[in-house]
Amino acid sequence: MATQTKTQRQTAARKAAATRKRNAAKQGTRRAKSTARQTVSSAKRTGRTAGRTAKQTARSGARRVEAETTGASAVAAQARRGFLIPIGAVLEAGDRVRETARVWTKRSTARQRLNRFERRGATALRRNRRDIERQVKAARRSVENGASEVQASAEDLAGRVLRVG
Repeated sequence: MATQTKTQRQTAARKAAATRKRNAAKQGTRRAKSTARQTVSSAKRTGRTAGRTAKQTARSGARRVEAETTGASAVAAQARRGFLIPIGAVLEAGDRVRETARVWTKRSTARQRLNRFERRGATALRRNRRDIERQVKAARRSVENGASEVQASAEDLAGRVLRVG
Protein backbone atom coordinates (compact mmCIF):
# COMPACT_ATOMS: atom_id res chain seq x y z
CA MET A 1 0.00 0.00 0.00
CA ALA A 2 1.12 3.48 -0.68
CA THR A 3 1.94 5.69 2.22
CA GLN A 4 -0.38 8.63 2.79
CA THR A 5 0.56 12.14 3.42
CA LYS A 6 -0.51 13.97 6.55
CA THR A 7 -3.18 15.91 4.63
CA GLN A 8 -4.63 12.74 3.14
CA ARG A 9 -4.84 11.14 6.61
CA GLN A 10 -6.54 14.24 8.03
CA THR A 11 -9.01 14.33 5.16
CA ALA A 12 -9.85 10.64 5.66
CA ALA A 13 -10.25 11.23 9.40
CA ARG A 14 -12.60 14.18 8.79
CA LYS A 15 -14.66 12.09 6.34
CA ALA A 16 -14.90 9.27 8.86
CA ALA A 17 -15.89 11.70 11.63
CA ALA A 18 -18.54 13.23 9.37
CA THR A 19 -19.91 9.74 8.58
CA ARG A 20 -20.03 8.90 12.28
CA LYS A 21 -21.86 12.15 13.02
CA ARG A 22 -24.35 11.51 10.19
CA ASN A 23 -24.98 7.96 11.45
CA ALA A 24 -25.38 9.21 15.04
CA ALA A 25 -27.79 11.89 13.87
CA LYS A 26 -29.83 9.35 11.90
CA GLN A 27 -29.90 7.03 14.93
CA GLY A 28 -30.95 9.94 17.16
CA THR A 29 -33.70 10.83 14.72
CA ARG A 30 -34.89 7.20 14.68
CA ARG A 31 -34.88 7.12 18.49
CA ALA A 32 -36.76 10.42 18.67
CA LYS A 33 -39.41 9.19 16.22
CA SER A 34 -39.75 5.89 18.09
CA THR A 35 -40.07 7.67 21.41
CA ALA A 36 -42.64 10.04 19.92
CA ARG A 37 -44.68 7.05 18.63
CA GLN A 38 -44.45 5.40 22.07
CA THR A 39 -45.53 8.62 23.75
CA VAL A 40 -48.52 8.97 21.42
CA SER A 41 -49.46 5.32 21.99
CA SER A 42 -49.05 5.72 25.75
CA ALA A 43 -51.18 8.88 25.69
CA LYS A 44 -53.91 7.02 23.79
CA ARG A 45 -53.79 4.15 26.33
CA THR A 46 -53.91 6.62 29.19
CA GLY A 47 -56.93 8.31 27.62
CA ARG A 48 -58.72 4.97 27.16
CA THR A 49 -57.89 3.94 30.72
CA ALA A 50 -59.15 7.25 32.04
CA GLY A 51 -62.40 6.78 30.12
CA ARG A 52 -62.84 3.27 31.53
CA THR A 53 -62.09 4.50 35.03
CA ALA A 54 -64.69 7.25 34.67
CA LYS A 55 -67.31 4.75 33.47
CA GLN A 56 -66.50 2.35 36.33
CA THR A 57 -66.72 5.18 38.86
CA ALA A 58 -70.12 6.16 37.50
CA ARG A 59 -71.31 2.54 37.69
CA SER A 60 -70.02 2.18 41.25
CA GLY A 61 -71.81 5.35 42.29
CA ALA A 62 -75.04 4.12 40.75
CA ARG A 63 -74.67 0.78 42.54
CA ARG A 64 -74.09 2.55 45.86
CA VAL A 65 -77.22 4.63 45.37
CA GLU A 66 -79.18 1.50 44.41
CA ALA A 67 -77.87 -0.36 47.47
CA GLU A 68 -78.90 2.46 49.78
CA THR A 69 -82.35 2.57 48.17
CA THR A 70 -82.67 -1.21 48.50
CA GLY A 71 -81.63 -1.04 52.17
CA ALA A 72 -84.23 1.65 52.88
CA SER A 73 -86.97 -0.30 51.10
CA ALA A 74 -85.98 -3.45 53.06
CA VAL A 75 -86.43 -1.59 56.34
CA ALA A 76 -89.79 -0.30 55.13
CA ALA A 77 -90.84 -3.84 54.13
CA GLN A 78 -89.89 -5.18 57.59
CA ALA A 79 -91.94 -2.45 59.25
CA ARG A 80 -94.87 -3.24 56.96
CA ARG A 81 -94.58 -6.96 57.85
CA GLY A 82 -94.64 -6.16 61.56
CA PHE A 83 -97.90 -4.30 61.00
CA LEU A 84 -99.56 -6.80 58.62
CA ILE A 85 -98.74 -10.13 60.36
CA PRO A 86 -101.00 -9.58 63.41
CA ILE A 87 -103.84 -8.44 61.17
CA GLY A 88 -103.48 -11.54 59.00
CA ALA A 89 -103.37 -13.79 62.08
CA VAL A 90 -106.64 -12.27 63.41
CA LEU A 91 -108.32 -12.72 60.03
CA GLU A 92 -107.11 -16.34 59.81
CA ALA A 93 -108.42 -17.08 63.31
CA GLY A 94 -111.78 -15.56 62.37
CA ASP A 95 -111.95 -17.76 59.27
CA ARG A 96 -111.24 -20.84 61.39
CA VAL A 97 -113.98 -19.94 63.90
CA ARG A 98 -116.49 -19.40 61.10
CA GLU A 99 -115.49 -22.72 59.48
CA THR A 100 -115.83 -24.58 62.79
CA ALA A 101 -119.22 -23.00 63.49
CA ARG A 102 -120.42 -23.90 59.98
CA VAL A 103 -119.38 -27.56 60.42
CA TRP A 104 -120.97 -28.04 63.85
CA THR A 105 -124.28 -26.26 63.12
CA LYS A 106 -125.45 -28.88 60.62
CA ARG A 107 -126.33 -32.20 62.17
CA SER A 108 -125.17 -34.31 59.19
CA THR A 109 -121.72 -32.68 58.93
CA ALA A 110 -121.30 -32.85 62.72
CA ARG A 111 -122.06 -36.60 62.62
CA GLN A 112 -119.57 -37.09 59.76
CA ARG A 113 -116.91 -35.19 61.71
CA LEU A 114 -117.51 -37.26 64.86
CA ASN A 115 -117.33 -40.51 62.88
CA ARG A 116 -114.04 -39.37 61.30
CA PHE A 117 -112.62 -38.54 64.75
CA GLU A 118 -113.68 -41.96 66.04
CA ARG A 119 -111.99 -43.79 63.16
CA ARG A 120 -108.83 -41.75 63.56
CA GLY A 121 -108.71 -42.47 67.29
CA ALA A 122 -109.22 -46.23 66.77
CA THR A 123 -106.47 -46.31 64.14
CA ALA A 124 -104.04 -44.44 66.42
CA LEU A 125 -104.86 -46.80 69.31
CA ARG A 126 -104.26 -49.90 67.14
CA ARG A 127 -100.99 -48.50 65.88
CA ASN A 128 -99.77 -47.65 69.37
CA ARG A 129 -100.91 -50.99 70.78
CA ARG A 130 -98.91 -52.83 68.08
CA ASP A 131 -95.82 -50.80 68.88
CA ILE A 132 -96.17 -51.48 72.59
CA GLU A 133 -96.71 -55.22 71.99
CA ARG A 134 -93.55 -55.31 69.86
CA GLN A 135 -91.55 -53.60 72.58
CA VAL A 136 -92.88 -56.01 75.23
CA LYS A 137 -91.98 -59.05 73.08
CA ALA A 138 -88.46 -57.68 72.52
CA ALA A 139 -87.99 -57.04 76.25
CA ARG A 140 -89.28 -60.54 77.11
CA ARG A 141 -86.83 -62.13 74.64
CA SER A 142 -83.98 -60.10 76.06
CA VAL A 143 -84.83 -61.15 79.64
CA GLU A 144 -85.24 -64.80 78.65
CA ASN A 145 -81.88 -64.81 76.84
CA GLY A 146 -80.22 -63.22 79.84
CA ALA A 147 -81.86 -65.76 82.19
CA SER A 148 -80.68 -68.66 80.00
CA GLU A 149 -77.12 -67.36 80.13
CA VAL A 150 -77.28 -66.98 83.93
CA GLN A 151 -78.73 -70.52 84.31
CA ALA A 152 -76.00 -71.98 82.10
CA SER A 153 -73.33 -70.19 84.13
CA ALA A 154 -74.88 -71.41 87.38
CA GLU A 155 -75.00 -75.02 86.16
CA ASP A 156 -71.37 -74.76 85.03
CA LEU A 157 -70.36 -73.39 88.43
CA ALA A 158 -72.32 -76.13 90.27
CA GLY A 159 -70.55 -78.78 88.18
CA ARG A 160 -67.15 -77.37 89.14
CA VAL A 161 -68.08 -77.28 92.82
CA LEU A 162 -69.15 -80.96 92.73
CA ARG A 163 -65.91 -81.97 91.03
CA VAL A 164 -63.79 -80.15 93.58
CA GLY A 165 -65.76 -81.42 96.65
